[in-house]
Amino acid sequence: MRTATCVGLVLAATASVLLADTYPAATGGDIVITPGLHSSVQLQYRDTVVQVDPWSAADLSRHKKANVILVTDEPGHHMDPKAIAALRQQGTTVVVPPFIHKAFPDSTALSNGESRTFSGVGVQSIAAYDLIPGAPEHPKGKSSAYLVTLGGRRLLFAGVTECVPEILALKDIDIAFMPMNIPPRRMIPAAAANCVKRLKPKTVYVYHYDQGEAAAIAGAKPSADWLPSGTVADSLQTFQAGLQGSGVEVRMADWYATPLLAKK
Repeated sequence: MRTATCVGLVLAATASVLLADTYPAATGGDIVITPGLHSSVQLQYRDTVVQVDPWSAADLSRHKKANVILVTDEPGHHMDPKAIAALRQQGTTVVVPPFIHKAFPDSTALSNGESRTFSGVGVQSIAAYDLIPGAPEHPKGKSSAYLVTLGGRRLLFAGVTECVPEILALKDIDIAFMPMNIPPRRMIPAAAANCVKRLKPKTVYVYHYDQGEAAAIAGAKPSADWLPSGTVADSLQTFQAGLQGSGVEVRMADWYATPLLAKK
């Protein structure tokens, strides 16, 4: 059985329970954070729900309908029309990078650097791109990270990016969701931890870290060099160790414990 550890609390995954964590909102109450699959996250504050990169390989029947859906990138584990349809309701805003809007016009395009408010949720699009070249390529201006303001807190969903200046320019981040092990050898554990130390959020979750599992779920193969060395567990430990003494609270959650639909 997979487990997820959040601030020292071990949470066992079951077929009927989604692992959830809470973070105190600045305006009273809690923001409920539920890891989904790979890069998917559900946020809920009072009656407002935000879904980030929902993926229909997971059983979405236990997820809540969204007021806002954020899509960071083009591949199916980020941009999934089936997942969007499952979590959409009347009035839901689907926020996408401009190049995705051309293929999925039933959405709202938000260019890097642009900010808007949807259903009371502040959303700023941040440039997310590669520094180290190689496939899969994420050129500047194509994909997006998002800075979300919810319950008076600032939450960064870094998407698929390296530690680019646009990310490091952000200030006063309460929670950062940081990717790791992006092929080929981009955002390896030491680089991801160093980026977090430079960004200085109050709290960090590492996500999008098991390309092998994500590929298997999609019926594909990851690039041969996606994992720097050792195992996924080793890379998570290295990331966590790299932040010791930094003052950043590290919350570890299992982004691959979510109940799945039948694998392809």
